[in-house]
Amino acid sequence: MSHYATLSTPIGELLLRADGERLSGVFHLEVARPAKAVSQWRYDPDPERSPPAVLKEAQAQLDAYFRHRLERFDLPLAPHGSAFQQRVWEALAEVPFGDTASYGELASRLGFGARHARAIGAAVGRNPLCLVVPCHRVLGRGGELRGYAGGIGRKRWLLEHEGVLSAPLWASID
Repeated sequence: MSHYATLSTPIGELLLRADGERLSGVFHLEVARPAKAVSQWRYDPDPERSPPAVLKEAQAQLDAYFRHRLERFDLPLAPHGSAFQQRVWEALAEVPFGDTASYGELASRLGFGARHARAIGAAVGRNPLCLVVPCHRVLGRGGELRGYAGGIGRKRWLLEHEGVLSAPLWASID
């Protein structure tokens, strides 16, 4: 049975999902795709049953990330996806705080040629664990800000938060 929790952050509400004692989803609540996915989840209707500890730990680690007290998440994960997607997400998790990679670089790290960058991009776009598996750290060729499930404004904010980009005084996530 899936459990969920929410967390208010500087970039909006996040929805966290746990399957058992593993985190299986972190989504931007305001974005349509998670809302569709949420409607398909089954929730444990027993209000007496406490949610898995991983949800509280995920909330604590995400809060620490936004307070500049955490750069790498250490949570048990259970993302749902194909074997190829799992490989891409594992490679994403290796892109360190304050750094970026291009889709082509990820393809090379995984032993594919640059021509597979689109397939890598599609797998990055299906990442169910935003922030925890840092898909916001992937840029297009030449450093362009390309696609992010939470929107380009949130991607820019996260990269500024990590010191990759300089924040203009008028910056916002919208």
